[in-house]
Amino acid sequence: ELYYMNIQKQKKVIMEKSYRKKKLRICVATCNRADYSKLAPIMFGIKADPENFDLEVVVLGSHLIDDYGNTYRMIEQDDFDIHTKLHTIVRGEDESAMVESVGLALVKLPDVLNRLRPDVMIVHGDRFDALALATSAALMNIRILHVEGGEVSGTIDDSIRHAITKLAHYHVCCTRTAEQHLIAMCEDNNRILLAGCPSYDKLLSAMNKEDYMSVLKNWLGEGVNAGDYIVALQHPVTTNIKHSIKMFELTLDALISFNKKTLILFPNIDAGSKEMVRVMRKKGIEHHPNFRAVKHVPFEQFIQMVAHAGCMIGNSSCGVREAGAFGTPVINLGTRQTGRETGENVLHVRDADTQNKIFHALELQFGKRYPCSKIYGDGNAVPRILKFLKSIDLDEPMQKKFCFPPVKECFSQDIDHVLETQSALAVDLGGTNLRVAIISMKGEIMKKYSQSNPNTYEERIALILKMCVEAATEAVRFNCRILGVGISTGGRVNPHKGVVLHSTKLIQEWNSVDLRTPISDALHLPVWVDNDGNCAALAEKKFGHGKGVENFVTVITGTGIGGGIIHHNELVHGSTFCAAELGHIMVSLDGPECLCGSRGCIEAYASGMALQREAKKLHDEDMLLVEGMLVKNEESVSAVHLIQAAKLGNSKADNILRAAGAALAVGIVNILHTVNPSLVILSGVLAPHYENIVKHVVSQRALTSAQGANVVTSELEEPALLGAASMVLDYTTRRIY
Repeated sequence: ELYYMNIQKQKKVIMEKSYRKKKLRICVATCNRADYSKLAPIMFGIKADPENFDLEVVVLGSHLIDDYGNTYRMIEQDDFDIHTKLHTIVRGEDESAMVESVGLALVKLPDVLNRLRPDVMIVHGDRFDALALATSAALMNIRILHVEGGEVSGTIDDSIRHAITKLAHYHVCCTRTAEQHLIAMCEDNNRILLAGCPSYDKLLSAMNKEDYMSVLKNWLGEGVNAGDYIVALQHPVTTNIKHSIKMFELTLDALISFNKKTLILFPNIDAGSKEMVRVMRKKGIEHHPNFRAVKHVPFEQFIQMVAHAGCMIGNSSCGVREAGAFGTPVINLGTRQTGRETGENVLHVRDADTQNKIFHALELQFGKRYPCSKIYGDGNAVPRILKFLKSIDLDEPMQKKFCFPPVKECFSQDIDHVLETQSALAVDLGGTNLRVAIISMKGEIMKKYSQSNPNTYEERIALILKMCVEAATEAVRFNCRILGVGISTGGRVNPHKGVVLHSTKLIQEWNSVDLRTPISDALHLPVWVDNDGNCAALAEKKFGHGKGVENFVTVITGTGIGGGIIHHNELVHGSTFCAAELGHIMVSLDGPECLCGSRGCIEAYASGMALQREAKKLHDEDMLLVEGMLVKNEESVSAVHLIQAAKLGNSKADNILRAAGAALAVGIVNILHTVNPSLVILSGVLAPHYENIVKHVVSQRALTSAQGANVVTSELEEPALLGAASMVLDYTTRRIY
């Protein structure tokens, strides 16, 4: 009898195990519209297999808030039975409200999980709601399957995602890199599934649908064609809310100026979203004829809108993930997605601090088409995930085991362990020399090349290409990744088209020259071009005294006189691209003749050429040289000799230098009275000799309200090259950052 009872007991245990393997109780908890788009394909797969799975759905977070579209309704429309609706959001849309929302969810979830008693809880992503779900399940000994762990991005999301990874027992990741990150975080390789993104199972078929025009018409109205509209989706950056609101305001200004139909979605519920909505309403976006502002678009329709857009702009993960599947051009603003793997369709504008920068990015991207990218999936994620779920053995111990790597005694110097330095090729086209440099993201000049500037167009272009190819090849030796080419050149430049409109007399055969096209075609890199004075201002803005200053002017004192004006953090180009021609401010009606054809310009008094002219006059009259000076027969007299003579006590040379400095100073006073900068930066070889006299004249001649402007000498050794590099480094365009 005892033997018989033992046999029956064993059979019962075997049957219970068999039943458990057949029926895995799975709880899927969804918090917002974004995570539901990733979880829905998994939920459909689970629901379609009732022999192996029981599905329970819990809805919480912004799904249940009217301001965010009451998106729980789309779950009901998909014919899922919602077991529990938990109101967990504390309104306020600030940091405190996020913390309180996590706390409220932690209070409410235990009762729900006690009733459901799931075998596995599926949690997605990196939202604060998901952190509450994972914490509750882990403390209640419920196995957690985390979807999209191991990825890297900006803001607090990174920390939350990795915290959930440490709480989760099983991991479904989208890319090989994410898988490697999970392994590096000491997760068990046997519990990691590289499946791809579940949403790709739906979206890869979106391009083949023929009803997309009805979707476009529904959301943007009549007369809008595929490829002729923009999708905008921007969220607050919780680690820098003030900056993200300012960036959103600049984005809206750029979109208004760009004058294209735009579908704009309201931001998510993170801290700062309320202020972003205020900005939208302040600018009248909801009533603007070019904008359609919506709280929610069903995922199937949203991916149709993204697939056929002329461009997508913002900082949503959709831009760097889903949009790549269609080759849709994307402008990724700021740091929210820093670290994400992206296709070549994404143009990163990391320092999106000016409207002009964002507008220029729109000009570069709108209407383009890129190769489709499948970095995040191949459309077969759900079958892999269901198979992975079936393999879960509930008899295995709950306790997680971490796989710590052995500590190596020596450090490997393999190239795979060395990070590349993000860099730019900078080109400076001067009247005498042509220079190319490899410049890192931090402004370090890794290598510099210099050659005499040829006299003809053909020779000049050929030399630029030759030097750039040589530098790009050698960049590998310095472990530098070249992101693009920035060109600084004299004359009037259209930076939007990369064309030199009209050059100075110092550079021959250099009018109406398209620099961008031949160099971009030859090097397969993006190319930016601007005037050398503007480049000097950009250099100061990124690397010098102008860093963090909203309004300043840079004045270059070299062979000629030039400069650049930064006003409200934007470089001023003017209506015909001749703003900041500071050397041609007239300070006298009957002064010396200038190369521009006028008289009395600052350049005719204070440039290196003007000082050379005066030095030659003195030398011809035997009034230049003083004791301690020598000019060799073959040596030409230059401004250097005039400065040397003044230092050695030549009163006539000193008077000429003072007159030159005074002319420059009067011009700067005019600048102070015109654009009212808080800072004037003197750049170039003559700057140290002019600084004191400029300060003196400003204190004597400027209006009292303008005398507070600070006058300093630049500390940058290569402003033209650094400025050319900054144009590239502000538009980071490669895959991983």
